[in-house]
Amino acid sequence: MNKRIVVVGSLNMDLVMRMPRAPAGGETLHGHDFATLPGGKGANQAVACARMGGTVAMVGRVGADAYGDALRAGLASDGIAATEVKALASAHTGVAMIWVEDDGQNRIVLAPGANGLLDEATVDRAGALIDAAAMLVVQLEVPMAAVAAAVARAHRAGVPVLMNPAPAAALPPAMWPQIDILVVNESEAAMLAGLPVVDPGTAGAAGAALRLRGPARVLVTLGSQGVVVVDAAGARHAPARPVRAVDTTAAGDTFIGAIAAALCEGSSLDDAVALGQAAAALCVTRRGAQASIPHRHEIHLAKP
Repeated sequence: MNKRIVVVGSLNMDLVMRMPRAPAGGETLHGHDFATLPGGKGANQAVACARMGGTVAMVGRVGADAYGDALRAGLASDGIAATEVKALASAHTGVAMIWVEDDGQNRIVLAPGANGLLDEATVDRAGALIDAAAMLVVQLEVPMAAVAAAVARAHRAGVPVLMNPAPAAALPPAMWPQIDILVVNESEAAMLAGLPVVDPGTAGAAGAALRLRGPARVLVTLGSQGVVVVDAAGARHAPARPVRAVDTTAAGDTFIGAIAAALCEGSSLDDAVALGQAAAALCVTRRGAQASIPHRHEIHLAKP
């Protein structure tokens, strides 16, 4: 693949505590262990794209601190171009406090730091990179103005846009028709569509409603219930692979990275979804964010 997948988004250092369960208000529990691990939805998706075989460039901001240095070094170790990941002296690197319970459920609180300073000027400086991209991948852990500028720039250049609106937030009306692929989980789909999403049938209805706003393809992920794909051919359900989850952190990011890499290779949407599900199924059997994201050659291990 000659062209790069460009990811505009967040980079965080994840401070991960594993515990039997989440404590109640005022309660103190003994955790199992603690780790400091590279993360952030943008960086996770960039790493997933790269490990699935994509050529990737990242646009983002970190602080001029040890966490920022470690995050940029991590991108470089996966072959990701990080010349547009600048270190700012005026802010700390983004931090995510993550609780992981024994059943694999995670709870996350973000302190965005330098991620909150990603702006339209940043996007302008990376404009040539976006114009020449094979695909633009964006999320919502950075300011909406920067995301909107990147999406509009890609749309003008004819570059397909994959949008993952997470954390869930309303999108500007002008952005909807500029999105080619929308990937949402059940809560994001419900919030954006204004419809309940509890199973494949309701996910299909929400996906169809969201597709009417402009995206050509909508994917609604349902965790253990699989994925619903909605496109011009209608809605169809891809069941999940059975797996024992130990940590769901970065599973959605892994799925998205695999989708992007596969589509840029020329795969069909259904084949891309199959790769994404296999990669995510392997991801949830491991702990951590980027540490859990598999490489392409491992995917056969995820087959049922």
